[in-house]
Amino acid sequence: MNVARRARVLAEAWWAKHHVHLAAEPAGDRSGVVGPLASDRSPLSLVAVGDSMVAGCGVDDQKDGFIPAIAQEIAGALGRQVQWRTYGKLGATMRRVRYRLLPEVDESPDLLIVCAGSNDIMAQRSIDEWTTDLAAVLDEAQPLTDNIVVFSSGQLYNSPSLGPALREFLEGQIDAQTRASRKICAERGVFFLDMTHEDVRSDTDAFYASDHFHPGAFGYRYMAGRSVELLDDYLRRFR
Repeated sequence: MNVARRARVLAEAWWAKHHVHLAAEPAGDRSGVVGPLASDRSPLSLVAVGDSMVAGCGVDDQKDGFIPAIAQEIAGALGRQVQWRTYGKLGATMRRVRYRLLPEVDESPDLLIVCAGSNDIMAQRSIDEWTTDLAAVLDEAQPLTDNIVVFSSGQLYNSPSLGPALREFLEGQIDAQTRASRKICAERGVFFLDMTHEDVRSDTDAFYASDHFHPGAFGYRYMAGRSVELLDDYLRRFR
């Protein structure tokens, strides 16, 4: 990166730090049950740990967040109730997931979702740091369940609240992180869901919340639908 380009990226990052006001974690229960009641089958238990996507930032109530939307999509795909619970925090890096959030999980879910990475990118944490923390999270999570899905970082490079030079820089950082994540997951036999360049935005104005950074209720539903489409083969084990 040349000096002029770097200066522009740094200027846009400074502006974003001081002017982008992120949506807070919404009120509401961080657990619930969705889907049709089947007398012959117990609900599938779904637990998610991670950052603001897991915490539902961008909506007014937890029930309208990303994980409840995924639970609803899974319930529809399986014809089975899904009991969901989230352990998420605005601003959480994978290190926070490792040391603070994952240790809070005191159950053995049928399916565990790990969703973080954007804050590691924004904090300029190195790929070596990312590799160490993600590997540790997976090693510590595997005794809890045989079924773990790791989501790639969110699409920061599409955020309308960030400047164009910064978005281009972040895209390269996210791609590098995604390559590292794919390798770590493959080594451990964990499913990696690469959403890095999936078309999940649809209508940009409808997709984002009022902070123009996080998805809103429509955005989360749209992302959840596409995620479960990509998970279709994986979810066959629960049918």
